Amino acid sequence: MELLVYLAGQIHDDWREQLRKKAEERGLPIIFKGPQEDHDRSDAIGELIKGKQPNAVYRDHAASELNNLRTRIWMQKADVVIALFGEKYRQWNTAMDAAMAIQMGKPLILVRPESLHHPLKELSQRAQVTVETVDQALDALAYVLE
Repeated sequence: MELLVYLAGQIHDDWREQLRKKAEERGLPIIFKGPQEDHDRSDAIGELIKGKQPNAVYRDHAASELNNLRTRIWMQKADVVIALFGEKYRQWNTAMDAAMAIQMGKPLILVRPESLHHPLKELSQRAQVTVETVDQALDALAYVLE
């Protein structure tokens, strides 16, 4: 059995690459997909495809359309979604992606530090599993694949 896992969450560090490497080292049959990890490309994709926009609001709107398309397609194909909430950044996209996964009926592994227990308590109750580290999320996937 091979799993397709959508990795939702902030794109400002290399947590996805670390997770991919650890899964590969363990020989886990997992394909990972997620948002565009090149932040500049993500912000510019609307204008690259739709052309120059009249201002920053329209530029962001055009980029959001395409990034939301990417997210919806890969999330619909995913067997499971991992949503990572970190301490450092505001996590609006992570919250929206986690809510979308729940709405789609996708199994959700929520990764959040203990310090975010209270603000994420309702979301945590809707996830299948809530853990504090990416390694714990990977352990959960390994267990599923046993």
